Amino acid sequence: MPEQIAIQDQYRDHSSHCYGCGRLNEHGLQIKSYWDGDQAVCRFQPRPYHTAVPGYVYGGLIASVIDCHGTGTAAAAAYAAEGRPMDSEPELRYVTASLHVDYLRPTSIDAPLELRGRVTELKGRKAVVEVTVTANGQVCARGKVVAVQAPADWLKDR
Repeated sequence: MPEQIAIQDQYRDHSSHCYGCGRLNEHGLQIKSYWDGDQAVCRFQPRPYHTAVPGYVYGGLIASVIDCHGTGTAAAAAYAAEGRPMDSEPELRYVTASLHVDYLRPTSIDAPLELRGRVTELKGRKAVVEVTVTANGQVCARGKVVAVQAPADWLKDR
């Protein structure tokens, strides 16, 4: 079986500068999401500077990875629904219209985070993705990303 290419690594260069998921942002998080059945999965190891209080992840980081994993999942699902590869035209990218996060328990900074995203709605230019964040085998946060397809003029080389 061929190795999968991360969803975010299939974005065109002009769409790869996001702080959370942009492979061309050397200071960013550079998260990577992959299909696992009908879910997209991302594993991310928080760094010591992602701390809220000693030993625990800053909630804003959790929201950021949910956000970017959700929009990436939405884009990949839209391509799949159209039966075409992510490098085909027209380019489909999604941006956040709404982000809701429930923090269920403190999240250890020492453990890798596993995010699992599932598309619950894909209709027109809108996608809804539900995401769970797990660390040390416990669900620490849940998120819901409402994503909308980015306007074509946002996707031009600048």
